[in-house]
Amino acid sequence: MLSAISHPMSQQTPPLQRKLEEIRREAEERDAGRRAKRTGYEYADLRIVPVSLEAIKNIPEAEARAAKAVAVESKQRKLAVAVFDPHAPQTQETLRRLEDQKFEVKVFVASLSGLADAWKFYKFVGDVAKDITGKVEIEKKRFEELLRRLVTFTATRDELAGADFHKLTTTDLFEIILAGALANKVSDVHFEAGDEKTKIRFRLDGLLHDVFGDLPKRSYESLVSRVKLLSGLKINVYGEPQDGRFTIEVPGKEIEMRVSIIPSEFGETVVMRVLDPDAIHVSMKDLGLREDALLLVEKEISRPNGLILNTGPTGSGKTTTLYSFLQTIANPETKVITIEDPIEYHIPGIEQTQVNPEAGYTFATGLRAIMRQDPDVILVGEIRDAETADIAMEASLTGHLVFSTLHANDAVASIPRLVDLGVKPQTAGPALSLVIAQRLVRLLCPACKKAVPLSGKIKTRVENFLKRLPENVSHPKIAEVSIYEPVGCEACNNIGYKGRRGIFEFLKAGPEFEELILKEASEVAMRRLAESQGMTSLQDDGILKVLGGVTSFEEVEKMTGPIEWGE
Repeated sequence: MLSAISHPMSQQTPPLQRKLEEIRREAEERDAGRRAKRTGYEYADLRIVPVSLEAIKNIPEAEARAAKAVAVESKQRKLAVAVFDPHAPQTQETLRRLEDQKFEVKVFVASLSGLADAWKFYKFVGDVAKDITGKVEIEKKRFEELLRRLVTFTATRDELAGADFHKLTTTDLFEIILAGALANKVSDVHFEAGDEKTKIRFRLDGLLHDVFGDLPKRSYESLVSRVKLLSGLKINVYGEPQDGRFTIEVPGKEIEMRVSIIPSEFGETVVMRVLDPDAIHVSMKDLGLREDALLLVEKEISRPNGLILNTGPTGSGKTTTLYSFLQTIANPETKVITIEDPIEYHIPGIEQTQVNPEAGYTFATGLRAIMRQDPDVILVGEIRDAETADIAMEASLTGHLVFSTLHANDAVASIPRLVDLGVKPQTAGPALSLVIAQRLVRLLCPACKKAVPLSGKIKTRVENFLKRLPENVSHPKIAEVSIYEPVGCEACNNIGYKGRRGIFEFLKAGPEFEELILKEASEVAMRRLAESQGMTSLQDDGILKVLGGVTSFEEVEKMTGPIEWGE
């Protein structure tokens, strides 16, 4: 009934004192083990036993201290209770009371220090009813005022720097951090524990930024406990990774926070992913598609069947793009089912399922089950193995429109990647209808970007670049070209960029594509086919966005490598 985990000792204690404390504690735990054996009970080391807040509240704190006992775990009417002396009169009285309440009590013997550690968690019991649901109900008026004020990293930093952490409650501290994150539209909040202080960092547009580096350790420990409580995690587990999620209710919407906690040298490192539903309400035009690319995509997603693959590294916006496609085609007459890992955003009108490997519900088994649900459109979060790929191909060939993602460097490289996974070329050719590759580039801040004269060598390069583009590719005339560079202002946190947009390339399937895969599914052969199709590469699309004044050459090179002007 009890599970073991590791529990590192505080890093703040001097080494000698810490070693002496370890020796003393080990002696105390050995004594508890001997007492357990002598009395016929099992021993529980409360340094490594998770304490359930649902269980602990079954014995009031005053009674628990008097009886030298604590309830550590509960399952239905079964209750695990750790005690110092099972035969002590007050302990016996508490155990009888629990049995009278129809609990099936299992008693463990523990040390006094272990019980004292467990009693510390009573301070969270008052929050259980409100917070254990995983939903944060924030005082609306105060939070709206914070959202208005903390619209820059500097404002958030100043708010934290001016706080009196001896008086600031954990709730108020948490609200300041959340408001700063949401007001600045960050994607992740990082808490990085140090020896004495903790650093808070925000990830914005793919890059991490230091926001505050002087969060006291005591405040951070309380903050981590609150995050664990909200996320349904084990509060007294410190030495193993934990994952959870909770919801924030803000004016007009609910925002989910996905939490990851891992042990580190000076405590625990926490990352909270901000899953703002507004992030997926992106139209296909807002994705950054050129006019010719938009027409191509609209044509392909209107087909009744086919497999559309979106490729790129983690964090390149693949899922957001596919969600945009789904929302474009979703209607009451179309049944759309997804299988994801995990479900990050909930889309109204679409049936979404999540993989659960422990229950045997993988991408492959889930996809098989979905096929029996008579769907019109299927989204597979990711193709990771041959079995999933084969079923997705089969679904495409049997009258379903299938969307999925694949880790590959570009659209051309996806074909050899599928073959490496074990997909048969004779299946891939007819099943695939469109392969997309994408990256995200940061957008220049419209409030401070600075125009750069188009002259000399760069003008010649741009002219030659525009001349070699295929006729169907939408692009500006040389006289319409505008190039800008980043500057930095308060509106963009002095970064020079604000927001991100996709750059894309598209490899279209067809008779030539199928024929080539059967003969030679190599990257070299596929690239020749792409060139014959007039495919605009990721870098070319990036350059076009530079010429449209929305990003910079530096951003394009960061995502695609040094620019090849073909000189």
